[in-house]
Amino acid sequence: MRTKILVTGGAGYIGSHAVVELYNAGYQPIIVDDFSNSQESVLDGIQSILGVAIPSYRIDCGDAAALRDVFNREKDMQGIIHFAAFKAVGESVQKPLAYYHNNVGSLVTLLQVMAEFGLSNLVFSSSCTVYGVPDELPVTEQTPRKPANSPYGNTKKICEDILTDTAAAPGSTLRTILLRYFNPIGAHESAKIGELPLGVPNNLVPFITQTAAGIREKLTIFGDTYDTPDGTNIRDYVHVVDLAKAHVVAVQRLLDGTSDNVETFNVGTGRGNSVLEVVKTFEEATGVKLNYTIGPARAGDVPAIYADVTKATNELGFQTTATLAEALASSWKWQQSLMG
Repeated sequence: MRTKILVTGGAGYIGSHAVVELYNAGYQPIIVDDFSNSQESVLDGIQSILGVAIPSYRIDCGDAAALRDVFNREKDMQGIIHFAAFKAVGESVQKPLAYYHNNVGSLVTLLQVMAEFGLSNLVFSSSCTVYGVPDELPVTEQTPRKPANSPYGNTKKICEDILTDTAAAPGSTLRTILLRYFNPIGAHESAKIGELPLGVPNNLVPFITQTAAGIREKLTIFGDTYDTPDGTNIRDYVHVVDLAKAHVVAVQRLLDGTSDNVETFNVGTGRGNSVLEVVKTFEEATGVKLNYTIGPARAGDVPAIYADVTKATNELGFQTTATLAEALASSWKWQQSLMG
């Protein structure tokens, strides 16, 4: 019998890749998703890759009654990976209440239902945004968290605090691993699942691939006067399949009982690349020239951030393997598959 792991937001970009990697590692993922920022076609992609249908429930994680129904139907679940959240920095500035209601509210509801059913193990999808604008690079897990640059980043800080406080409460059985992601890019090698933004993309790489495909007239690079070597933002771009594998390792650590009540790990490559470097690497990896222009800087954007991954390497036993060029090539292959 496969060990059941609930994956909230399991039809989303990172969630869908985590579902595939969980199944490949011998687990039985159970998907919960309200499809507010994903499409049901993703389930077909997962089934095509794995050759089996993964149980899926169309519910909102903020709906306690619906969550209880899933817990009752799927007996003996041993852990949860919580992805379900709104994730666009710019949109969060425009719609802060929606982000607080969804991101914070759904976690509180999930924790309450977990406690009712005696389920202890949770891997939480956090973000490097909790570091704000760091004083030193690269950032370690001990780097002080700064005031968030956006409501999105603040929801991740608040959720981390909620998990830490809950795990420390008298009688609590919660054990949680907080994975602070850097910038996920790329797609599954099969090109059957990948980043699937609804409407205009909020992230760099899908905007690059849609521009390369002629869907967008041009790519706008937001700002070229940052204090970086070429003036554009620097980020740590991690292949989504590598990131998904980190979740499998974290789940196993919780189930093995070798973790502390609350543990935090950066998940990145340990390297920073500028936006212009990403553009040039995409052109080199695909042979496609991009039409791009420089625009004004965006509210809430951090000039530069990348990970120190020593702790994840030494304690979690996890390292990324994909190169930036490989990740961008897989994104382009995914974009081409979307266009038939």
